[in-house]
Amino acid sequence: MAVPKRKTTRAARDARRSSHHVEAPSRSLCPQCHEPKLPHRVCLSCGYYDGKEIIDTE
Repeated sequence: MAVPKRKTTRAARDARRSSHHVEAPSRSLCPQCHEPKLPHRVCLSCGYYDGKEIIDTE
């Protein structure tokens, strides 16, 4: 079984964990209805993606 040779310092441990933060997902505006939506996904309010109607929302 592998055992560390030395204790990991707080600075090294915290530097490694500095990239573990959570970020809010980015948003883009739908070109059809101008509502915020996730990029590369169908707009949930109007149902359009890439200028084509994918989902009938009416």
